[in-house]
Amino acid sequence: MNKQPLTGLVRDLNGYAELRLQENRNSSIMLLNGDLVANNKQIKGGISARSFYQGCWGFASYPEADESAINKVIKAAADNAKLLGKRAPGHVQQLIPAGFSGEFDFTSKRPVVSSQHKIEYVRSVDAYIADNYPDLMARRVMLRTEDMEKQLSCTAGSEGYSMIPRSMLYIFLTAENGQGEPVDMFEPVSERGQFEDCFDDPASLYPVIDNLVEHLMKKTEAVSAQAGFKEVVLSGELTGMLAHEAVGHTTEADLVRGGSVAGDLVDQQVASSIVNMVDFAHSMNGELLQVPVHIDDEGVEARDAVLIEQGVLKGFMHNRESAAFYDTELTGNARAFTFSDEPLIRMRNTAVLPGNDNLEDMISSVEDGYYLM
Repeated sequence: MNKQPLTGLVRDLNGYAELRLQENRNSSIMLLNGDLVANNKQIKGGISARSFYQGCWGFASYPEADESAINKVIKAAADNAKLLGKRAPGHVQQLIPAGFSGEFDFTSKRPVVSSQHKIEYVRSVDAYIADNYPDLMARRVMLRTEDMEKQLSCTAGSEGYSMIPRSMLYIFLTAENGQGEPVDMFEPVSERGQFEDCFDDPASLYPVIDNLVEHLMKKTEAVSAQAGFKEVVLSGELTGMLAHEAVGHTTEADLVRGGSVAGDLVDQQVASSIVNMVDFAHSMNGELLQVPVHIDDEGVEARDAVLIEQGVLKGFMHNRESAAFYDTELTGNARAFTFSDEPLIRMRNTAVLPGNDNLEDMISSVEDGYYLM
């Protein structure tokens, strides 16, 4: 993506406005039982603008980023905002005007490898499975990479640039149980960074594959769970998934305003006193997280959002508008997936914090229940 001089294009506008240049680069390679069945690359980019007028947003985007396109989206966004604002003014008339600037580039410093190199890497992983576990019914190995590059300027004084890459390897295995039925398991290996930083030696994945096969073989001998109310212990992965879907989305302030169940529960006990849940912006205990967001897509400095503390619901994730509506601090949770998307309030790195109990003691304390993983 070629950076553009966005600063002077929004500073002279009346009211709040923002301009975002973005490019998403994705690739996928997939082997099915050793055969290459997918090898794709996609680049999607362009420019978008948002304008705020009388409590209403106007948005426009265009899949090019020359001077003409930029001027068009700025005008269209302003016109859309005025059209809505004059007919149905919103509740929030003034946004919180905090500005923040910074560049956060996580591009690999290593030499770029070819697509053929990536294919051979996936073949090496697949070959290990085929050679060591020939009795499997089917196997599928998929490599996906994603680069999300953004440049932002807004009238609040923010100037931001970020390039956040992710690399994911998915391993899908199928075995046959005693009744001749297929049983499936899969394991995702997801890393922050480009392929060159994340996947070097295929042998590093062999223990992951071995554990997956062991789990799959146990699943082929599994019996049905008993119906009824049971006490359960959740694995870390399942806890994270449940926290994301059942709690995380309900504490995104735009959904709270739309009637989320969490709306009336602030400062109330919603979980055990040992439960703590945080939406981390970019780091935890000094370590960079999977999706490090330092500046959001409204040009706000990203900060950790404490959702649950000792079982008590403490607050929500916010953008500029919701923070003004609830008269609270900004958290920097406005995020857009592609250039043509409006920034929405969405999670970044949401987690239930570790406690002091160990897994063995938790399982042994359950007389009638299950360990879910």
